Amino acid sequence: MNRSAIRELAFRLIYSHEIQKEENLEEQIELFLEANSIEDKNAIEYINDTINGIRKNKKEIQELIMKNLKSDWKMERISKVDLSLLKLAIYEIKYKELPYKVVINEVVELAKKYGEDQSKNFINGVLASIVKSGTEKK
Repeated sequence: MNRSAIRELAFRLIYSHEIQKEENLEEQIELFLEANSIEDKNAIEYINDTINGIRKNKKEIQELIMKNLKSDWKMERISKVDLSLLKLAIYEIKYKELPYKVVINEVVELAKKYGEDQSKNFINGVLASIVKSGTEKK
């Protein structure tokens, strides 16, 4: 399973968590892995790391999103798909130190597939603002 496919699975679980707001995240991960017949060790490790990393750094990730929204936007206005993609991208750029160009490109592709017409531009704009402000690790 390649990184893009694994990233898409992680996004789908992040989105599911945004919708369901389940408290037992470990159980939710296990159910997701089982339901999607995911047995690839790299995929399991990546998904666990990403989901738990986003949870661990939730406050800082949300602050980054809020600081980089246009002044008339609020977190509540962001669709769950877009919010899930932003969380995934910020985690990968800031905490996994993956190349931001690769991460942004992959997340924009997911936005085209799962989001609304304007999702790709919105996500690209927020992430570009975060990268320009230098809040990501080099």
